[in-house]
Amino acid sequence: MPRVVVFDEFGGPDVLHVVEEPAVEPAVGEVRVRIEAFAVNPLDQMMRSGASPAPVPLPHARLGVEGTGVIDALGPGTNGLKIGDPVILTAVPDASTRGSYAEYVTLSASRVVARPAGLGITEAAAVWVAYSTAYGALVEKARMRPGDHVLVTAASGGVGRAALQIARQIGAVPIALTRHTARTDELLAAGAAAVIATDQGDVVEAARHHTGGTGADIVLDMVMGPGQQDLLKAARPGGTLVTAGFLDPRPTPFPGGTPLTIFSYRSFEHTLDADAVKRMAAFLNAGLRLGALRPAIDKVFALDDVVEAHRHLEKGLHAGKKIVVAV
Repeated sequence: MPRVVVFDEFGGPDVLHVVEEPAVEPAVGEVRVRIEAFAVNPLDQMMRSGASPAPVPLPHARLGVEGTGVIDALGPGTNGLKIGDPVILTAVPDASTRGSYAEYVTLSASRVVARPAGLGITEAAAVWVAYSTAYGALVEKARMRPGDHVLVTAASGGVGRAALQIARQIGAVPIALTRHTARTDELLAAGAAAVIATDQGDVVEAARHHTGGTGADIVLDMVMGPGQQDLLKAARPGGTLVTAGFLDPRPTPFPGGTPLTIFSYRSFEHTLDADAVKRMAAFLNAGLRLGALRPAIDKVFALDDVVEAHRHLEKGLHAGKKIVVAV
């Protein structure tokens, strides 16, 4: 029978185990996808450990919000799709029951898009979450335009790298913010026009320097916490701050009195919007075709080694690149 990764209690990577269970037949408007590969994301780690902001019902909880495969079965009312079509999963809002850590996933037909031609299975498994999040935050939410100076925090992470490349594709000027000077060359190669390392300089002063004294037009904050106060000062008056992550668990002071437009972005507000998903997919296809968007893969594991994949993630050995599990 098909295999699926589940966990019955919260904890470390060892709580994950592979079981066999029947594949679910698609209902009206649903498709079943034979998964070829899926990516491991920080949200998966949070769900597994019990730190997820959304409740995860136990036992027999599943994981996985990202993956690629081919359509294996169609439910009634799924026009425009056919068995054998290669697809990418665009959203798995109920990952604890339909997660992509499995050989087969059954979900709404509206939750898949065609896999871009020429994109390998490994890259396809790891492209959607990071790039759709960065695109949604910068383009859909902040209305990024050519010429905008965009300050990207946690720039060496998956979403950060995607944001640098998307800003470049739009014609904006991406400025990477990282904690370590050692990441400078890597981030420049990933698409940054300039790099600010907090272990060697003042964020506000450096941001002014790289923007001709005006400050960043858009700040993408993947971190939150007390450090956001410096980001507010690094933005130009009338600029935009988009919060799209919470890597710093410390409280974030309320940004009162700031002359900025502030948005809080959550990816599902666009990945569950059919029209937004079409725009995201078109942008992604164009960027991949032109070579402007380049998913960074760290290591590929087998399904039987999913525990090792999570250990690799927890140790930070992936250096911000994506970890993929081949099924």
